[in-house]
Amino acid sequence: MHAGGQVVLPSLFYSYMKPLRILLVLVLALMCACKPSEQPSQGGTAPSVTAKGLPVFYEANPKLFASTKSLPAIESQLDRIKGMGCDILWLMPIHEFGQKNAVGSPYCIRDYKSVNSSYGTLSDLKSLVQKAHAKDMKVLLDWVANHTSWDHAWITAHPDWYTQEGGVIISPKGWNDVADLNYASTPMRSAMKEAMLYWVTEADVDGFRCDYADGVPHDFWKDAISAVKGKKKDAVFLAESSSRSYLSDGFDYIYGWPFKTALKSLFGGGSVADFVTAVTAESASLPEGKHIMRFVTNHDQASEQSPVAEYKSAQGLLAATAIMAFCGEAGLVYSSQELGYNSALSFFNVNVLNWNSNPAFTASFEKILSLRQAKASLLAGTPKFYSVGDLVVIYHASGSKGLLVVVNPTGKAVSAKAPMERIGDKVTDLLTGASTMVPTMLEMGAYEYKIYEK
Repeated sequence: MHAGGQVVLPSLFYSYMKPLRILLVLVLALMCACKPSEQPSQGGTAPSVTAKGLPVFYEANPKLFASTKSLPAIESQLDRIKGMGCDILWLMPIHEFGQKNAVGSPYCIRDYKSVNSSYGTLSDLKSLVQKAHAKDMKVLLDWVANHTSWDHAWITAHPDWYTQEGGVIISPKGWNDVADLNYASTPMRSAMKEAMLYWVTEADVDGFRCDYADGVPHDFWKDAISAVKGKKKDAVFLAESSSRSYLSDGFDYIYGWPFKTALKSLFGGGSVADFVTAVTAESASLPEGKHIMRFVTNHDQASEQSPVAEYKSAQGLLAATAIMAFCGEAGLVYSSQELGYNSALSFFNVNVLNWNSNPAFTASFEKILSLRQAKASLLAGTPKFYSVGDLVVIYHASGSKGLLVVVNPTGKAVSAKAPMERIGDKVTDLLTGASTMVPTMLEMGAYEYKIYEK
């Protein structure tokens, strides 16, 4: 009916519509309760990581945790590792290592489906993964797909699965302790992929850090990653490569070697401008959902030189860590880094560390990373770098809030004018808890760092 230009519905219509409206509300409520983003992943529940895919990885070298039963020893440290702000536990190779022609490297794999008996058992690994998941952490296994040990069963059972010259199996790149795999072999590819799936199914691991990704064809990585993510859709893959081509294969993270190179140069007297140019270029135009993993050291580099020596002092290491933590992208802590360990640590050897040996340094180190985790919501956007003399000045904005990080990467006191648009900002010094204002001049001691929240 019409009355005065308005549509008038009879009361009987409303009486029918009321129960329909109630039914519609119930249907919508059920749809919201079953959003795909809240469904458990296939292959087990995998926890979330820091907002916007910017976690901190913790690379655990089992040889630093215990001479035997390393996996339970790592499990006993989960509260500490999580508490410092780490989201993903990356276990260096846990498999049985080869003995023939071996030099002690854990990257010399004798059996892809084994747990090294000196580290523990499959049950120990399962327990570690379960405890990590309960703390909202993911667990990655280190995967060595390019080569095996010389006493791997495949050597005698399937010699054609290996690269040969003149009918003789060869080593890759002069690594004489291992034998190079032949990716022209379809059966070998299938066996490798099946071994990766075994750990997802059997131990509920959340993905893999893939050693020497450049040595393995792209089409294998695409196939293997697709298969693993078919079992566990939010599995994480980290490529040991800085090439973006691996992101197209399905890898979620690649190594930030340009960042590491620029950071080392910066602490060796290089210019801040060159550092900023390098790191902004590294992260520019990344595909959606893909990221760089940045680091100040890792197991390879720590075996050659202590990060304390590399960054000139323990305070220099803290300053470098502050830059990594707030420079954008994902981060990495290599086990021992949080101790300010002042000697090279060969990952070929067992070297059990006292995790309470340097409490003052550890507290400062953990404070940096815990602040990164606590302020993750401010780190989702692109950081802004200011040109402030010899200081690295980074600003993260989120609406009216912001995070200002100032680092002196030099071994001398530096005085520099603060960025004009930041002068006078009312901020909280997150290291001391004091309320203050950003001064006109930034006065920074050698290797000093400040973290302010606006």
